[in-house]
Amino acid sequence: MWKPSAERLMPARNQDLHGNVPEQSRVALLLIDVINDLEFPGGDQILPFALKMARCTAALKKRTAEANVPSIYVNDNFGRWRSDFHVQVDHCLSDVRGKPVAELLRPSDDDYFVLKPKHSGFFSTTLEILLSYLEVEILILTGLTANNCVLFTANDAYMRDYRLIIPADCVASLSEADTRSGLDQMKDVLKADTRPSAELPISELIGRCVEETN
Repeated sequence: MWKPSAERLMPARNQDLHGNVPEQSRVALLLIDVINDLEFPGGDQILPFALKMARCTAALKKRTAEANVPSIYVNDNFGRWRSDFHVQVDHCLSDVRGKPVAELLRPSDDDYFVLKPKHSGFFSTTLEILLSYLEVEILILTGLTANNCVLFTANDAYMRDYRLIIPADCVASLSEADTRSGLDQMKDVLKADTRPSAELPISELIGRCVEETN
């Protein structure tokens, strides 16, 4: 699998520059648009599906964190080019429709975040640089929505030769039919593993990556 080397995309590693970014993580968890006030037409319709997604994703995030897999919040900037992710988190924890989702998926201090201006997490963002620096090969995609931003991000990840895992219970859309449509396309076209999150062998995935590297 070819990807630009970290050295081409970033300066040599320097803890003073890059803080406590882990040296290497072959697997990364992406949480797409989960910090969302849901204050838009159809927000009330998506809320029950988003809550189910959030509960499953929160459980998965706990498992991946225990395995030292980094979590990366890939969040829409809501069209505000001066957006601050922490301000968005605070807003979504206020009296808005999406509050219960944000409460379940509140970021930790050691999580990463990338703000995106369009559907794909790769379009005009620093995501590719971060993933290259971490030497990621497998992406676990979760979030909203399966037939839109998750799908667009998965398409771009696939074209960059990332292996994709998209747990069926960790994505949501305006309807179950929309979610199924998105998952079917990602499974059939992008070769994504869409088994439920509880069935994902996290430690096995990490171990397999280490074996393949050696």
